[in-house]
Amino acid sequence: MYTFVFLWTPALSPNDEEIPHGFIFATFMLASMLGSSFASRLLAHSSLRVESYMQIVFIISSASLLIPILTNFLETPPDVRGGGISLSGSLQLIGFSTFEACVGIFWPSIMKMRSQYIPEEARSTIMNFFRIPLNVFVCVVLYNVDAFPITIMFGMCSIFLFIASVLQRRLEGIAESQKSRSQDWTAIRESDREAEPLNV
Repeated sequence: MYTFVFLWTPALSPNDEEIPHGFIFATFMLASMLGSSFASRLLAHSSLRVESYMQIVFIISSASLLIPILTNFLETPPDVRGGGISLSGSLQLIGFSTFEACVGIFWPSIMKMRSQYIPEEARSTIMNFFRIPLNVFVCVVLYNVDAFPITIMFGMCSIFLFIASVLQRRLEGIAESQKSRSQDWTAIRESDREAEPLNV
């Protein structure tokens, strides 16, 4: 998301098109708000696991950031610079709004998973350690933003989101195995208690 913030403007106006930045940013914020509202409904269902639906969210996010790459191959750039937003820009705007909606789902869901898997007394320390490589990565990308085509940047983000989906599935498997072990251990303890003779 931090990389996307710096990439959406050049992606929507590669030929210096006149785009309504304020309107587009407001659209992104609206999409993010709708995503957060939808996440609250998802979290309200006790039968629906966060680890499960976040796999779909990461896949959709990955696919939405592939749209700039696809439109780059489908549409040839015009000879005249300037003008309004192009057809490829409109398609990218739809994809970016979808991505922002996924970001809106992501934040409440990741907070839920943090409370489940990271102990509260060490949560801030652990999260600060993870912010170090994140900030380094963002700085490296921004420093070399002119060295790579914008399609490469979006391709990298899409690949990382797909990897996040795979890791999310792995986390779900680990959580399920731990839950089944805990249930088995509880059942064994209950059976042992029932087997103990009554002390008279």
